[in-house]
Amino acid sequence: MSAKDAPPPLPEPLPVPVADSHTHLDMQSGTVEEALVKAAAVGVTTVVQVGCDIKGSQWAAETAAAHEHVHAAVALHPNEAPRIVLGDPDGWSRQGAREAGGDAALDDALTEIDRLAALPHVLGVGETGLDYFRTGPEGMAAQERSFRAHIEIAKRRGKTLVIHDREAHADVLRVLDEEGAPERTVFHCYSGDAEMAEICAAKGYYMSFAGNVTFKNAQPLRDALAVAPLELVLVETDAPFLTPAPFRGRPNAPYLIPVTVRAMAAVRGITEEELAGAIAVNTARAFDY
Repeated sequence: MSAKDAPPPLPEPLPVPVADSHTHLDMQSGTVEEALVKAAAVGVTTVVQVGCDIKGSQWAAETAAAHEHVHAAVALHPNEAPRIVLGDPDGWSRQGAREAGGDAALDDALTEIDRLAALPHVLGVGETGLDYFRTGPEGMAAQERSFRAHIEIAKRRGKTLVIHDREAHADVLRVLDEEGAPERTVFHCYSGDAEMAEICAAKGYYMSFAGNVTFKNAQPLRDALAVAPLELVLVETDAPFLTPAPFRGRPNAPYLIPVTVRAMAAVRGITEEELAGAIAVNTARAFDY
């Protein structure tokens, strides 16, 4: 194993236990048990496991049912919706080449997400939203239809909406306004600027910051974190992606949350204890556990 593939060392434990508000344990190496033990050793005692497609959402629901400190969110990722409708001839979604299923296939998939969203261990509907980075104009209609359907499911089932917003800020905010956002809405891997943070704050949307808040080029994110109301701030890994500096490019996992929490506390000019305490309370409120 090269140094680049080696998992980073365990950070110093946090003084107050926190939750990783967004992770993908099914994409990480090792077992769920190993991941949870490592995380708990550094004060990350709760994780929200997020599904991106039918299989991943079913796995999230099963994993949450089996582990007391794992909660699930279920959804079709914004890039999954157009693949269901239009197909995926080159198989880049890691599920092999897929035939176009049309709107009927999307309806079937949304019915299954709705079924999963009713389960008691499933606390969130997501990650859903819009992604203009990976999906071109031809996929936007399917993406938006899927997003609107997930908003409706979250509201009807009384679950938290978890949003994936990539290069689509204005349209994500517009659709939320048009549909009416659920009582609890989380912007996962918050990627807006300070101005958008003020809009989210006014609407009571939670902003979950990931390891990219530590990246050199991420000053606009740090500016957003500096103005976000403390009671709306969450932390996440989005593991195995977005490993915080100085470990960028190596595999991420929930046990690395303390690295991001410390960087966030420095941005806000508060102690890690104060920030961790706020995050613990906020995440429980955001996901109603």
